[in-house]
Amino acid sequence: MTSSDRPPAPPAFRRAAESLRQVEVRPEIELEDLPAPQRLAPWSAAVGASVYRDDDELAVGRLILLYDPDGQRGWDGPFRLVAYVRADMEPEITSDPLLGPVAWSWLTEALDAHHADYSAAGGTVTRAVSEGFGNKADDPVTTELELRASWSPTQEDLSGHVAAWCDLMCVAAGIPPLPPDVAPLPRRREDPESDRTK
Repeated sequence: MTSSDRPPAPPAFRRAAESLRQVEVRPEIELEDLPAPQRLAPWSAAVGASVYRDDDELAVGRLILLYDPDGQRGWDGPFRLVAYVRADMEPEITSDPLLGPVAWSWLTEALDAHHADYSAAGGTVTRAVSEGFGNKADDPVTTELELRASWSPTQEDLSGHVAAWCDLMCVAAGIPPLPPDVAPLPRRREDPESDRTK
């Protein structure tokens, strides 16, 4: 089936996909649309994000929305969100045996804080250490955390889920989340570099 033969996306998916872009993100976060995987579900959409401090990229991530009106095995309903976050971390943090459960709690606490109801959540936390050898022997050792997760949102409005995923990336990057009653500062429109969503 070619894209021209494909039936129009169902209204429920269109509303959910639109809500992915209705979040006011912090100035440290650059949010962008990404091509979505085509074989995981009949309809999909995706956004990507990077977390910056000054000009340093501290964390990156993807959030993929999958929609299958019939659901799929392991889902709880027609929607599924798949999240990925990778962040640089200090070696002493990645060697902590409690990092896995703590990193997972960053996700669940962020979802709860944004009233992003969900079910059937699952995922993995991975620590990666990269060492250089040969002509890269002088490169510094780097350590990273990767979190991969998926869950079934219980509502079409996914803005709270996107906000929670952004909070997760900030916490992984060492930037504490904003308190619930504090709004992010708006980007300065006169500086094109300050609006990284364009």
